[in-house]
Amino acid sequence: MNLKAVFFDMGGTIETFRFTRELRIERSALIRECLLKAGISLPLSNEALADLITQGAIAYNRWNMQTNIELPPAQIWTKYYLQDFAIDPQVLEPVGEELSFLYETQLFMREMRPEIPAVLNHIKSLGLTIGCISNTQSTTQVPHTLTRYGIADYFDPIVLSSAYGRRKPDPAIFYYAARLANCPTRACIYVGDKINRDVLGSKRAGYRLSVKIVHTYDNGELDQGAVPDAVIHDMTELLPIIEKEMERDKLFAISQKQAAVKALFFDAGDILYYRPRKNEHLKLFLEGKKLSPALNYEEEKARLKDLAFMGQIKRHDYYEQIIRLYGIDNPAEIAEGVQAIGEDDESVEIFENVPDTIQELKKRGFLLGIITDTAMPFSNKLKWFDEHGFGDVWDVMISSREIGLRKPEATMYELALQQTGVEPSQAVFIGHKTSELTGARKVGLKTIAFNYDKDAEADLYIQNFCDLLKLPLLEI
Repeated sequence: MNLKAVFFDMGGTIETFRFTRELRIERSALIRECLLKAGISLPLSNEALADLITQGAIAYNRWNMQTNIELPPAQIWTKYYLQDFAIDPQVLEPVGEELSFLYETQLFMREMRPEIPAVLNHIKSLGLTIGCISNTQSTTQVPHTLTRYGIADYFDPIVLSSAYGRRKPDPAIFYYAARLANCPTRACIYVGDKINRDVLGSKRAGYRLSVKIVHTYDNGELDQGAVPDAVIHDMTELLPIIEKEMERDKLFAISQKQAAVKALFFDAGDILYYRPRKNEHLKLFLEGKKLSPALNYEEEKARLKDLAFMGQIKRHDYYEQIIRLYGIDNPAEIAEGVQAIGEDDESVEIFENVPDTIQELKKRGFLLGIITDTAMPFSNKLKWFDEHGFGDVWDVMISSREIGLRKPEATMYELALQQTGVEPSQAVFIGHKTSELTGARKVGLKTIAFNYDKDAEADLYIQNFCDLLKLPLLEI
């Protein structure tokens, strides 16, 4: 797979940034003026407000490093920056984005690295896509800053945690960016200044190279967790790295021997992993309770599942409504039931031989992808796979929760084909459900059934996962 895209972090990478307490004291008046627009007047001096914001930022940063969640601006300010004042987030909602924009543009000193325009122009001349993946509280700051620097036209796509809702190092945001660029993660390079966010996240998402650029800003984090493929001090040092990779692609194309199949797409649940004690915690929770299930329980449960799996309701709300279908309305019991379902969802085991088989398929040069129907962030599943040594091998991740569709909708398979750049006849789908195998065949993919429904129709059937390695279809 040839190199197709180079993604950059923003702060610390495209630009340097820093702040001083004096700067924040001076410019805290801008925050105060913005708060007044929402009718909020704080009994604080500029010094106290500046310090409160700085301490709130440290607390929020600590929280989102643990969760990888980016909250909406109004919640960031009420829960962290101004947590001492018990402000209703709805009151702050009209000015939340402006507050975060001011925080990121006025309470920091930002400056583009001087070599950036020439470097971007050279990368563009090589025919590569240029993108940006940035952790940012504001949805407008990065586009504004890129425009101010005169380099906005180079970047497409621009992926912001404030819009996506997940932050680096969550691999989900890196997979999302690669999908928008319409290329597999193996065809991407990522450049950032933080090992614990940029290098770790891009490596977990299977990016071809993860490059660290040195930036002296210290936010107090322990910056570790992965080993970068290269460390540079000036962005011009990136160019020979890119050109070397492109030259390797040319040599590989000459010597390469390929199978008729180029890409393998897997369902996740009941193919890569299974739940050996399905609904165990939920059953224990329900024992001894007086239940009055809804008359249309099964229909409503299926409807809620569709909504959750297509991202139309949040997973927590889905769990809560399932518990209510049993006739349970006590808040404490609902919370207990939600926890039980969550524990069941997280109780998984990997099928025998999956890690070694997947790694061997990767060594053979196949593009590997997952096409999954799920109500949870697929980064949860990647964490399970990481624990068994095959989390960073995936080139494509298509999630119903993100796409808004479920298999057997043709789009689910077509997006995987488009991102890998292979024809349907060059790809295989490995699944277990009759419907999803039928959907894949209608799109033109070859199909392999494993752990399958009794009436499942497929081109090939395997009894053990490692049997994949023995199939003539997948021989080089």
